[in-house]
Amino acid sequence: MPEHLDFTEAATLPCAAVTAYSALEGVGPGDTVLVQGSGGVSLFALQLARVAGARVIATTSSEKKAARLRELGASDVVNYRDTPEWGDEVRRLTGGQGADVIVEVGGAGTIAQSIKAAAYRGTISLVGHVTLGGDAEHASLDEVLLALTYNMTSVRAIGGGSRSDLEDMNRVITAHQLHPVIDRVFPFEEALDAASHLRSGAHFGKVVISH
Repeated sequence: MPEHLDFTEAATLPCAAVTAYSALEGVGPGDTVLVQGSGGVSLFALQLARVAGARVIATTSSEKKAARLRELGASDVVNYRDTPEWGDEVRRLTGGQGADVIVEVGGAGTIAQSIKAAAYRGTISLVGHVTLGGDAEHASLDEVLLALTYNMTSVRAIGGGSRSDLEDMNRVITAHQLHPVIDRVFPFEEALDAASHLRSGAHFGKVVISH
């Protein structure tokens, strides 16, 4: 673990952080990265993309969270409740170019907008499926495949990372003295409350259980 972090912060690294790091493979100065929401993977992706020199655009559902995303380095934040067609808005913000890499955590409920937001020959790093079974209108498979083909978009399934990925990431975190964004720490006796808090979607960053 990086020496400047405590155990609570370090506990957030082996899953969410290394997943974000893997999702950003190849990102560098001049690239545009799109992150969705304010969960652990998305916030790590925002922080890591910024230190890599990339521009970051974020989506969220509230102005309060939008302000915090800007504080972390997002150049623009799109409220997906006010702007359901946020893929078009991302293209407008990028002068019609779109995002080079999209860290996709929504799944079926957001993939259609992610494809709209992707740059020509861009990459969608498929990390999560938080809209699975939700109320969002899901795009049909035919629509998704056609859109991917027309835009020459690549989709990469991300399933965490290796030990060497974690070690490489930790060197980056140490060099830039990054700190994970922790929403709240629960004692072990309140583990069920921690799970309920996470499920509510009100968190901003990681939820940690201490033991």
